[in-house]
Amino acid sequence: MIASFYSPDDLVALWISLKLAAVTVALLLLLCTPLAWWLATTRSRLRVLGEAMAALPLVLPPTVLGFYLLLFLGPYGWGGRLMHHLGLQPLSFSFGGLVIGSMLYSMPFVIQPLQAAFHAVGTRALEVAATLRARPWDRFFTVAVPLARRGFITGSVLAFAHTLGEFGVVLMLGGNIPGRTQTASIVIFNHVEALDYSGAQRLSITLLVACFILLLIVYSANRSRAEVAAVA
Repeated sequence: MIASFYSPDDLVALWISLKLAAVTVALLLLLCTPLAWWLATTRSRLRVLGEAMAALPLVLPPTVLGFYLLLFLGPYGWGGRLMHHLGLQPLSFSFGGLVIGSMLYSMPFVIQPLQAAFHAVGTRALEVAATLRARPWDRFFTVAVPLARRGFITGSVLAFAHTLGEFGVVLMLGGNIPGRTQTASIVIFNHVEALDYSGAQRLSITLLVACFILLLIVYSANRSRAEVAAVA
């Protein structure tokens, strides 16, 4: 039934988009968690610079980000030459390149919710854990992370939905290679360019419904958390 509703190219593009979103979110959680913790707890003057750099993709045109990543990761860029010296292929026009571009473009959607959640944890619970001789790593993983789970849920869902609908970055950095870098948003553009509005509508509705469900998850989780806090 699904195969009859979508074309084979549509299904492959949807799979690439889902895989890209999942890998991007997993890597962003690993990299952004310590950065968000630092931004939420540090008193360094460099925090303003870090916050500005982390929020830059929110206002930067995706084609600009994709263009500079293409230059950096291409065969003649620093990243491309490094990959050549390591005996590897450049990351431009590859799934690995899409992951790097998606991580940079979706980074604010993970860092900002995590930073707000860590900031809301405060210092009291951590100080109590310290009086019980909990080490810094123990305090972080057993106190701060569980109390900030709403930020993890929000950041994960928002980054997944944002990556799912990317167009400019993936097109500039990955091109339009079927089966490798052709995502659902690019296939929608191809359908419209070919005046195949029915094909574009099928994929568009799919992404619309998926993103709406993801947002429902975020708001439901936040509302449930707020109701529990109010009762407590």
